[in-house]
Amino acid sequence: MKIKECSDRELFEKIRLGNERVFDEIHSRYAHRMYIYAFHILKNVEVCEDIVQNIFVSLWVKKEGVNIKCLKSYLFKAVKYQIFNHYRENKISDIDLTRLTIVDISSSAIEIMEFKELEQIIHECISNLPKKCQRIFKLSRYEDKSHNEIAESLDISKQTVKNQITIALKKIKENLNNKDIILGNIPLEKRIS
Repeated sequence: MKIKECSDRELFEKIRLGNERVFDEIHSRYAHRMYIYAFHILKNVEVCEDIVQNIFVSLWVKKEGVNIKCLKSYLFKAVKYQIFNHYRENKISDIDLTRLTIVDISSSAIEIMEFKELEQIIHECISNLPKKCQRIFKLSRYEDKSHNEIAESLDISKQTVKNQITIALKKIKENLNNKDIILGNIPLEKRIS
């Protein structure tokens, strides 16, 4: 059977035996799609390239010690966890946070469910904000109101608007960092390895 005709499961079994040609086939099947998935969220070429490269290096290094039932799912979950790791290690900007809530993931039902799960976590974080902070954040992020427009409509200062948005972003980031994304008890590092 030709390598290109092999199922993912068959390919992974051959990788476990150290077959580099099979590894190249998996890379050609998924690397570009993984990059696009990451780029839709991060909008950073270098970071996305590094994420994909690190996942494939890890897959090769740990090939004998991991039990993968669905290779595609494993690879895309690894991308997602690397993105969350990137957010943990770096400050989440309001632009990045907004991207998380609007990115359109349509490649598979699993990815859509995972995205909806993350979106739900963010919405829960927002709903736990104090009412004033929550209202200001929603006006800013979901209704695209400027700081001036929010300040005028709520009869508060522009600085108060800025402060409340900063508080909201900080609390959302803390909640994301405190969750074992996504919602399991297994630490992030263990799930990727």
